[in-house]
This record gives sequence, C-alpha cells and structure tokens, in this order.
Amino acid sequence: MRILVACEYSGKVREAFRKLGHDAWSCDLLPADDNSHYHIKGDVLNILIDSWDMMIAHPPCTHLAVSGARWFKHKAAEQRQAIEFVRQLLHAPIDHIALKNPISLISSSIRPADQVIQPWMFGHGVTKATCLWLKNLPPLMPTRIVAGREQRIWKLPPSKDRWNLRSETYQGIADAMAQQWGTRQLLKQETLL
Repeated sequence: MRILVACEYSGKVREAFRKLGHDAWSCDLLPADDNSHYHIKGDVLNILIDSWDMMIAHPPCTHLAVSGARWFKHKAAEQRQAIEFVRQLLHAPIDHIALKNPISLISSSIRPADQVIQPWMFGHGVTKATCLWLKNLPPLMPTRIVAGREQRIWKLPPSKDRWNLRSETYQGIADAMAQQWGTRQLLKQETLL
C-alpha cells in the first residue's frame, strides 16, 4: 500500500509501515530526524491529491489541545486556522484515514474522536490520552497492556525540546498502526463489501 504519514518528522510511523513492505512516506514542514529519503519536507496539503491508499495524520496540537485551555482566549485566530487544517486532512481524497491528536478542540469543533488510546495499552508504562479520528479503519486493539501509569508527559519540565517530547509517538503505537492497519487484507475485505 502507498501510505502518507502527515505531519511526522520522527519517522516512527513511516518506518513501522516500511518494515512491513509498504511504500510509506512522511511529510512535514520540518526535516526528517532520521534524514530519510522517504520524507517530503513541505506542506502536506500540496500532496494530498497524490495517489495514497492511507494517511496517518499527526496535525500540530499547539492551538488545539485542551491542556492549553488557559491560553485559548488569546488564540482564536490560530485555533480557527488549526481546525481548518484538520478539516482538510480529514476530508482528503484518501480512502483510509487516521488522525491522531491529544484531547482537543477537534472533538467539539468537528466531531468526537472514534477512539482514545493510552501508551500503556501498547507496551509503554505511561499515560498520554491520545484520540483517533478514523475513516474506514477499525479501532486499534491493545497489543501489550503493561503496568505503570506514570504521567511523564505532564511532568516534563520547561525546556526548548518540551514541545517535541510531548508530541512523541510511542513505538508500540506506531507498530500497532502498521500491523493492524497495514494489512493488505484490510483493503481486500473492504473491496468485497
């Protein structure tokens, strides 16, 4: 399958799909952390019309996450722009879409999330409620529930990298996306319906 991982520069989700043999590409305004040839540095909206079978999107949550609610009154214009960007991603001409974001304004401005997952459901002993908005994809099934419910993200001290650390996609979640949604059988089953 040809897979677009939108707003990703870490390469975690892209590489999880590539390891399973998919033609996966990431796209972000930032360069790829891993200097991969399979990363497009630029505006993802410019490549949405290309022929993609699936998109996993990680739009920036800076102006959307309810964790920043105390600053909302100063961000009205930025929030409108962020919501419009999410709408464009969700309405892209791609048959299978998953959009990932923390608990945010997306649920009240566009539609409720289809699923809320936690890293501890996928082998990481931390909490970080992550919402998924899905189009023609099933909810992710937990792969390895572990003990430990540390609030590592919430406790991060201020730093120049805090935004990056808070936005991290855990490898267990990336692997579950690739293993569960990347199966060729998923597309074949939907074709038969």
